[in-house]
Amino acid sequence: MYRLDEVQGAGVVLLHGHGRTARSMRILSRRLQSEGYMTYAPRYSSFRHSLPEIVTRLQPGISDFQAALSGPRHFVTHSLGGLIARGLINASRPKSLGRVVMLAPPNGGSEWADLAIRLRLGRVVLGRVATMLQTRRAAMDEAQLGSVDFDLGIIAGDVAFDPLFPRLIMPKPNDGKVSVAATKIFGMLDHITLPASHPFMMNNRIVTQQVLAFLRRGQFDKS
Repeated sequence: MYRLDEVQGAGVVLLHGHGRTARSMRILSRRLQSEGYMTYAPRYSSFRHSLPEIVTRLQPGISDFQAALSGPRHFVTHSLGGLIARGLINASRPKSLGRVVMLAPPNGGSEWADLAIRLRLGRVVLGRVATMLQTRRAAMDEAQLGSVDFDLGIIAGDVAFDPLFPRLIMPKPNDGKVSVAATKIFGMLDHITLPASHPFMMNNRIVTQQVLAFLRRGQFDKS
């Protein structure tokens, strides 16, 4: 059995958000490496591929990464990456699964997606994952994500770059893209809200400290 509080031999799969690339996780990856974790940050296209297709495409690379580890495999995700991680775990749960930290995950969807779909711009703006991002997700889509029965910590942000427009369509507090309430999900171990905005949460120093705290201890540092 792996000791989840040990860093030696442990690895972290970093999953970026919608419309971003693996480069967006580079700063966080370097910080994790400096703490002794091996990291792997694959790229996926949420415009061209559906969530099940993304999961299928990511599985071989993640399996190869796992083969290089002697310890647990954690996940740290940003935004849509949290749903991708849920899909991966639901499709093929690894025995080596460690902890999962999600940054601003749209577990309950986003009003931005609702608006785009209502304006018939869902596929144009959000690509083939559009329905996964709406607040009233179809039962079939929800089933692809599965339930949370793993060690999950969620970090939400409550700072929006544009404080006006999000206020018109989103409940407060929010990070400009996802409301704090929508990040939560039944089964999570811990949740914390930090003064961070959605686009660059993964580069926030305080956020990174909390990511490390959860990976080590399974809880955030709220002292």
